[in-house]
Amino acid sequence: MKRLMVPAILAFSIAALFMTLSVAQSDKPAKPGMSMGDAPATQTSGKLTKVESPKRVCMVTNKAFADDQIAVEVEGKTYYGCCEMCKGRLTSDAKLRSAVDPVSQKPVDKAEAVIAADSKGKVFYFENDENLAAYNAKVAK
Repeated sequence: MKRLMVPAILAFSIAALFMTLSVAQSDKPAKPGMSMGDAPATQTSGKLTKVESPKRVCMVTNKAFADDQIAVEVEGKTYYGCCEMCKGRLTSDAKLRSAVDPVSQKPVDKAEAVIAADSKGKVFYFENDENLAAYNAKVAK
């Protein structure tokens, strides 16, 4: 019985490792409305509301919260995460500290971005207030 279980456990372990590697973050640039290090964002169908304090955003999960999040200092800039895991990821993964402005298509640093959220709390990062206004004007049509 043990001889049959060893190959099965080995096969399962290899399959799990392969699946982990296949879903690992790629080096491809993010699409608009996405974090550079996360899965594709679903496009919102409504107007975005400016988030007045970045303290209320987890910059890993790209979600707005009612309470302040954990501050993470990296290279003189402050980012925010919702838990210790997100705090660690922000510290170690530079891709998570940037996003793509959905209007200009340019990378933006999340610590310096204008942040807006949809009705479900999904956040988007913009270079400036003008790009947020342009985005809202486009979705209002």
